Amino acid sequence: MNHRIAVIDFETTGISPDQGDRATEVAIVLTEGDRVVDRFHSLMNAGVRIPAFITQLTGITNAMVQAAPAAAQVMRDAARFVGDAPMVAHNAAFDRRYWRAELARCGLPAAQPFACTVLLSRRLYPDAPNHKLGTLVDWFDLPRTGAAHRALADAEMAAALLGRIRHDLMLRHGVTSPDHALLCALQACSKTALPKFWQTRATSRAAALASG
Repeated sequence: MNHRIAVIDFETTGISPDQGDRATEVAIVLTEGDRVVDRFHSLMNAGVRIPAFITQLTGITNAMVQAAPAAAQVMRDAARFVGDAPMVAHNAAFDRRYWRAELARCGLPAAQPFACTVLLSRRLYPDAPNHKLGTLVDWFDLPRTGAAHRALADAEMAAALLGRIRHDLMLRHGVTSPDHALLCALQACSKTALPKFWQTRATSRAAALASG
């Protein structure tokens, strides 16, 4: 069974939409099973200035966003692109805040559940040097598709990391179909509860095979 998941990344003017920060760029990589099936990417003009230190970090300038489509238009297009697909991001709490805040400005709902590749990598790869996206991409020798801190490159790398996570769930833990619901359940599981989590899944799988 294929499972469509939308992997998203925002670039922004700061860390909190509650403090007036806005999105400047969004990218969404739509995956189905182990394949990338579509991409959405746009700069966006929210009518606010980008601080110099953010430009230094991302390379996104005020001139670039002034020439970009209005944020509301971009977000409406992004919402149509995602549809009802569940979502994934690296450090999802950040991207979820901006997804919800920017859509709320358009009067649009944002009900999609989010899974987080930071939390998932902490559960699955406790021996990783750290759980930053770039570190994990290099650790697994995944492709780098562009400059870090640009939305499309980061979304592409997060999608590749998600693919590795799903592969390892199938190979190492016998998960036949690692869907979004399982990702959410795994990330919510504490480290101390992980052995019981896997034991419960193994018992359920064995019971299903026996009854089949």
